[in-house]
Amino acid sequence: MPSTSISRRSFAASIPALAVAQPPADLRFDDALVRRHDGYVDTLLAKQITSPQDPDRGAFADDFGIVFAGTPAGIIDATVAAVLCRQSRHFGSAALMDRIRLAAGCLERSQLKSGNFDLPITNFNSPPDTAFITHSLGSAALLARRGGLKEVSALIEPILRRMASAMAVGGVHTPNHRWVVCEALAQMYELFGDPAYLRRIDQWLAETIDIDADGQFNERSTTIYNAVTDRALTVLADKLKRPELLDPVRRNLESMMYLLHADGEVVTEISIRQDAFERGDMRRYWFPLHYLAVTDNNPRLANLARAYAGHSSLSLSMIYPQLRQPMPTPAPLPDDYVREMRAIHAARIRRGPRSATVLWNGVNRFFAFRKGNCVIEGVRFASAFFGKAQFVPSTMRKTAAGYQLTQVLDGPYFQPIEPSRPIAVQEYGPTRPLRRRTEVCRLNQSATVRETPSGFEIDISIEGTDKVPVAIEVLFRQGTRLDGVTPAMVADSFLLSEGHATATSGPDSIRVGPGLGLHRWTQIRGAAPKLPGPSVYLCGFTPLRHTLKIECP
Repeated sequence: MPSTSISRRSFAASIPALAVAQPPADLRFDDALVRRHDGYVDTLLAKQITSPQDPDRGAFADDFGIVFAGTPAGIIDATVAAVLCRQSRHFGSAALMDRIRLAAGCLERSQLKSGNFDLPITNFNSPPDTAFITHSLGSAALLARRGGLKEVSALIEPILRRMASAMAVGGVHTPNHRWVVCEALAQMYELFGDPAYLRRIDQWLAETIDIDADGQFNERSTTIYNAVTDRALTVLADKLKRPELLDPVRRNLESMMYLLHADGEVVTEISIRQDAFERGDMRRYWFPLHYLAVTDNNPRLANLARAYAGHSSLSLSMIYPQLRQPMPTPAPLPDDYVREMRAIHAARIRRGPRSATVLWNGVNRFFAFRKGNCVIEGVRFASAFFGKAQFVPSTMRKTAAGYQLTQVLDGPYFQPIEPSRPIAVQEYGPTRPLRRRTEVCRLNQSATVRETPSGFEIDISIEGTDKVPVAIEVLFRQGTRLDGVTPAMVADSFLLSEGHATATSGPDSIRVGPGLGLHRWTQIRGAAPKLPGPSVYLCGFTPLRHTLKIECP
């Protein structure tokens, strides 16, 4: 698709300047923030499609050729902020108005009759995705009003009014969408003052905020939707002058301090959304972190806010004075603790560079550990017991020996239905409750995790039915070098039949063992599929009692 590349010099050329009101143009911002924003504007405008013949003019496509309505909204937000910032190279630039007109025209063409927009990769006629677009477009509209950019207001406010009307009656998919819509309606209420927006906000808020005793929202999405919810509630508290809405944000940010590894990577194992087991940090939290670090004079939040200051927004810094105020002197984050989070069925243990997570939340990776750069993504095991014995703990009991995770299974056979009668073949499954169970086999599986001075030990016990093949798996992060193992028959799989294996990544290493090699079947029938990364397997039969030691040399 054609696009026009805009050089820095062309923006600085002597062109007619827009008439810009003093506020917020006279505000002072961090020079690094403005330089970064100017570069971002250059990048957006270099990508923006300007050809009159292109139906997507005003926007640009992603790497897959898909165009999102959020793209022109983001262009408008970024360019309006630059035009109004006296420190920007683009301050007062009338040339940017052509690009804003193109972006606004793209939004006008893609807006549905309902007022909503599509998210073309999954959601159509979507009120929540309309709300996400509102966040940037609404910020641009507020800045345009304050800065006297009347043409910008005339272009985008009619679009926003239709969006607001749709959100005031529209539905949602997921828990965080409620607060995303409320955030957008709060922005619209500030602009247009329609009481219908406030009534809809109150209707959603009447359901109460979905935060648990451990400070996690319903989706437990530590790199995506926690941050989305924290931002939404922070905006709501500010716009509606309801400071009580900051309380769940405080609780979530406090909880997140205990879900960080030494390098700032976030524990994602607890998530029930798409970021589960994905790598990420807290960059998406920068807005509530900075806002509350200043509001509460909180030095630990200031620590995190400073770490992610490079992801801050000029547009939001223009709107929220808290983002322009100095933060308190940072204080260290907790790095030596045991924290049980029973509402989310997890325990976190941190000893400086060592970090461990014990899970009994319905996932098969019940333990994860790292020492610096060397990472065990998960420990799990499976037994070839009726194709259903991937260990997924159903209970946890804290004992003097550690965290004892258990699972109890049975494998019955079924007798004929009595009295005898014909059944259709497809009805066999539903008839099982009507059949007498016989030859019932049982399997009791448990793993007890305990901390040791050099790392952790996991006592694995499986009994009830004899001679069942078992494979214990220790999954390492991709790129880890393994010593002391032999290749198994599946790619990136290794056997530890005896002794110990050493895993190394960068300057850090982890030692695991002792080995167990009574067979070589690693991909047990009914086990969870092999995950990316090198896996070390210990193989045995029931009854099995084996202690896996995980040590930091």
